[in-house]
Amino acid sequence: MTAPTMSLAVSAWTQPFFQHALLAGTFIALAAGLVGFFLVLRAQVFTGDALSHVAFTGAMAALAAGYDLRLGLFVACVLVGLLLGGIGRRGKADDVVIGSAFAWILGLGSFFLTLYTTSASGMGNGGAGTSVLFGSIFGLDGGQTTVAVVIALVVTALVLLIARPLLFATLDENVAAARGVPVKALGLGFLALVGLTAGEATQAVGSLLLLGLLAAPAGAALRMTQRPFVGLALAGGLAVAEMWAGLAAAAWIPQCPPSFGIMAAATLVYAATYLPRPAGRGARTAEAAA
Repeated sequence: MTAPTMSLAVSAWTQPFFQHALLAGTFIALAAGLVGFFLVLRAQVFTGDALSHVAFTGAMAALAAGYDLRLGLFVACVLVGLLLGGIGRRGKADDVVIGSAFAWILGLGSFFLTLYTTSASGMGNGGAGTSVLFGSIFGLDGGQTTVAVVIALVVTALVLLIARPLLFATLDENVAAARGVPVKALGLGFLALVGLTAGEATQAVGSLLLLGLLAAPAGAALRMTQRPFVGLALAGGLAVAEMWAGLAAAAWIPQCPPSFGIMAAATLVYAATYLPRPAGRGARTAEAAA
């Protein structure tokens, strides 16, 4: 790395836009890691995939209607999350139906984007769709950063509050229900939190990549430990570390978009969990699990 490039990278850390991104990204990643842990554990990754399509369309619909795109992100993601929770196991659509529905949702988002960019309020703002698809974490101002941090903290606190009963309901739904755990309400509440997290994560990595931020740290954590609460903490910690690594890469390499850096770090960590482990360590892990 040349001296001028290094100087620019160092100076980026002192800029308000980078500090906003670091602050918001830290708490968004923490919430995404904790929510993603239960999303993977409950085999509901499909919900995250669905929300990645819905986030773009919701944001574009809000802009076309003259509202802040974040309103569309949150409303669309939360409503669809609750809808999927209500459908539950009764939804038996095949792959053709699912693929067609997702394509239609993205097409609808493109329609709303066209409405917005051809309206008086959207003239000259053709990059709005790109920022939603691929993230715009370096574009957050102080007010947007505060909102992101507050929402992420609320999501984090609620996940930790319901973690024990939600884990019980996840591992043995029938027994949990027999013990008086409100399984249905917990499931719907959790999916509402997934929707809020998806709306926030879209600002960091974009709607196309938010599934990776939800799933990759959690998947790595589940491969690294069989202890659920250790895995929960590990998923949150990995997500934050990967966010920091991605932002650092974007600071040091100007050609590297932050969303790419974040997802590259998440992918590398997940891939590393497939590396062979020392035999002694593996034996101790197996004995502990037994």
